[in-house]
Amino acid sequence: MAVIWCVEALVASVISAMLLMAGPAFAQAPAVPADADTAKTKTRQTAPPPLAPRLETTAPATILPEALHNLTRRQAPQSIHQRKFGVFNRDGGAPSGFGPVARYGVDRAQENWSYLRDPTLSDDRLDGLKFIPLNEDKSVYLTLSFDQRIKAWYESTPFLGQQKPKHSARLINRTVGGADLHLGPYFRVYAELLSGQAGGWNAYGYNQTYRKTVDAQQLFAEAEIPLDTAKLGMIVGRQEFFDAPNYVLYVRETPNLPISWNGLRAYVFWPRLRVDVFDLVQTNTLPTAPFADTENYQARLFGAYTSLALPDFRFLGAPGHVFLDAFYLGYDVAGSGAALATAAGTANGTTHRDNPGVRLWGKAGPIEFSLGGLAQTGSFSAARRAARRRVAAYALDAVLGWRAARLPTNPLLAVQADVYSGGTYTRTTGVVGTYLAPFNPQTAYLDTTTYLAPANLVAVAPRLELAPTHASFLILKLPFYWRQSTSDALYGSGRIYTFRGGYGDAFVGYAPQLSLGLRLTRHLSWTQDFARFLVSNALARAGGRNGTYYLSTLDFRF
Repeated sequence: MAVIWCVEALVASVISAMLLMAGPAFAQAPAVPADADTAKTKTRQTAPPPLAPRLETTAPATILPEALHNLTRRQAPQSIHQRKFGVFNRDGGAPSGFGPVARYGVDRAQENWSYLRDPTLSDDRLDGLKFIPLNEDKSVYLTLSFDQRIKAWYESTPFLGQQKPKHSARLINRTVGGADLHLGPYFRVYAELLSGQAGGWNAYGYNQTYRKTVDAQQLFAEAEIPLDTAKLGMIVGRQEFFDAPNYVLYVRETPNLPISWNGLRAYVFWPRLRVDVFDLVQTNTLPTAPFADTENYQARLFGAYTSLALPDFRFLGAPGHVFLDAFYLGYDVAGSGAALATAAGTANGTTHRDNPGVRLWGKAGPIEFSLGGLAQTGSFSAARRAARRRVAAYALDAVLGWRAARLPTNPLLAVQADVYSGGTYTRTTGVVGTYLAPFNPQTAYLDTTTYLAPANLVAVAPRLELAPTHASFLILKLPFYWRQSTSDALYGSGRIYTFRGGYGDAFVGYAPQLSLGLRLTRHLSWTQDFARFLVSNALARAGGRNGTYYLSTLDFRF
């Protein structure tokens, strides 16, 4: 019966999508080049051609936060809702540190719908919920948002055969609703509620990251102060956080409950430089009762991030822009999130990690690239042990690609390479060399399946991105994996594999992956992710198994 329920739910979702598509077409502006001017001109549009909306390649859809499918405010003010961050609005707004924003943001709190003060710019039947004036001059207004997401999985031999049952079909449902109250141009209060349900056949792994009655995902106040050529801002309360490279930390987008944080964040934007400082503790989602979430002081994130927009240039006849980032991220983590591999299993404890790093990224004509690295220092103390061990780890991450923007489908051919240091699992004293990423890098960056985590790992992946239509994307990726140190264990998302003495080789295997995204309407998207994980002969002899992974996501939002 559970299988029938999963299938019926998925079929019902698809039928709903077809019914929505059968309704009146939503008007949308035609395609424009990716590097079009991002000036904040408010242009009045009349009778645009009735084309389907362009796909917005926000976070999971692309490694580089490029804006190929995102119209600029000059071409279509109704189609881009970034806040006013100048050059940091480029590439979907990712350089701003508040996550990519096109029509909708990965963080819904970062959308700007103020242009709807002019009712003639409304082109959607739901625009009445995006700008609700509360006073005569419309300086006080309310923006409502909503997101209903259904994910359906099928997996065979998940997590390299180390997770039971052998075959699993899971189904999760997430509902998010937000309200953004603007009290004049410089102050606002944002509130967001979240609820999640999970079920399926032979389901596994469901915990507080999948199931929640209802609670506050975000609840903060933000004030902005214009200072000559600068903009100073401060956010206090519960919030989502994106101001780090996506291969370092992200928002945990695959489960129902994204990570949220509690504390203080302050920022300053100049025309070509921004600075961000923060001190946050993770939200504790363990309580099951409604509105019972608290603060988890065993998971702290603090530091500073700076980004410099280098002067614009042209390369190979096309425009270019590059960002140079320097940052410091501090982690305090306790419990299983700080665990290290041992000869007999794992050792929980507490760890402090300092992460100074740099990143150079952007576009040079047809070349898209991201080059980054960080050194990880600090200390680790195993539970019930007095001695503290010094940490000396690192991560190197690079993507280099060529975008043939004038060819059909706008193909991007790229190579991604990542190195995460490992240590020695037989040691209980001395230096800890295993890199730790406790706060969930972007799921699609390294491994769609999450069977491998960024620890003791070397990954090389050729990648091809295509835009078959203005409302679709297709990504083909073939990553190959090795252990960086054969003296350390193999790590997965939230787990340390038990492969030890019988597995001495470095090569782990490879995982061909395919992602297909469709924008069915401007409010409804449907993505399919498929991967086949093929373990090496040495890992197979040690007990590893090949596996199949399929994920379907239907997302309705306004």
